[in-house]
Amino acid sequence: MAGLLGTSSSATSLLSSRSFSSSASSSKASIRALSFNPGQNQSRRPYGGIGVPIKKGRSHFSVSNVATDISPAQEQAQKLSKESQRPVYPFAAIVGQDEMKLCLLLNVIDPKIGGVMIMGDRGTGKSTTVRSLVDLLPEITVVAADPFNSDPEDPESMGMEVREKLMKGEKLPTIKTKINMVDLPLGATEDRVCGTIDIEKALTEGVKAFEPGLLAKANRGILYVDEVNLLDDHLVDVLLDSAASGWNTVEREGISISHPARFILIGSGNPEEGELRPQLLDRFGMHAQVGTVRDAELRVKIVEERGRFDKNPKEFRETYNTDQAKLQEQISSARSRLSSVQIDHDLRVKISKVCAELNVDGLRGDIVTNRAAKALAALKGRDQVTSEDIAVVIPNCLRHRLRKDPLESIDSGLLVMEKFYEVFS
Repeated sequence: MAGLLGTSSSATSLLSSRSFSSSASSSKASIRALSFNPGQNQSRRPYGGIGVPIKKGRSHFSVSNVATDISPAQEQAQKLSKESQRPVYPFAAIVGQDEMKLCLLLNVIDPKIGGVMIMGDRGTGKSTTVRSLVDLLPEITVVAADPFNSDPEDPESMGMEVREKLMKGEKLPTIKTKINMVDLPLGATEDRVCGTIDIEKALTEGVKAFEPGLLAKANRGILYVDEVNLLDDHLVDVLLDSAASGWNTVEREGISISHPARFILIGSGNPEEGELRPQLLDRFGMHAQVGTVRDAELRVKIVEERGRFDKNPKEFRETYNTDQAKLQEQISSARSRLSSVQIDHDLRVKISKVCAELNVDGLRGDIVTNRAAKALAALKGRDQVTSEDIAVVIPNCLRHRLRKDPLESIDSGLLVMEKFYEVFS
């Protein structure tokens, strides 16, 4: 977006003595170029962005985006890097853990559900299952050479420069690409997550490079945080802000840059290692609990399947190609059917009654339960939601929203189901 920077008279003399070039290095997929405009007053606030007003007579920079084309050599390098990536365990090969798998699939069908929090014992396949979702993710249309994966049809998911081009009537080149899954490491810095602005380069060369962070890459995709309950508080604050507004704003030395950051937030963790802040927990649309498999035969099967994968990942993945293709087709069909799925008013009232009688704060529980029930009906190939659909998803949508009672020994999911049967009977 457009941002403004006011400078002192000494900085002005330094900057005005240099020639400012609008060209950028081709090695950068996207940079921010600063053009020097002395003596103008720009206090306009672009749609979706933040403008910093500048007084008359003071110099400032205006920030704009410059995208570079990807050469055939770079495309070939990207293709080779994809082929050489570490093989992913097939989603169809995951044994058990049906609750976790269903929550993940429903979020892929309807990203507006708001993500899923997966809590359970260590070594139960939480991270493996989430990362195996990569193969099933559908393709989306994005604006070519745009670091924010801008949607050419939805202004709310566009970067500022793409939106400006659209308003000028320019044709936007588009490509099809798979939905991104971005891992957020626990040790990541705030600059790596939000993006960084090189102030020194702006003052010395007049060219300001903005390096998009993980939130830019995750726009219209999935942001996965393993051991989310161990995440530093300052990163939790960044995630809360982006999840609430759908935009990420980077403020550095008077320069303000914003870009869309709408993502499905998926987190996993072990409750024994610490609790999650309630503000962040409420941002997850669904909550899945994962337990250790106790059946001996099932445990042996899991061990054998994992051994086969470790021995020859490529051959193991090929044995599940048919199952993976069926799942992909089922997800694609459900996404296209979702808009036509209906839920009766009577069922909506009963969902809200369950939420009210459980003293669920806010209305997110009502909204997410309605969305998840529709997504499940679409996954099953139906255009009408039934009470059975609601019974399947309502514990995952509400259990993490109940107020915790330290003296309560009953699982919150069971409390939700008791209230569900009482209301829906």
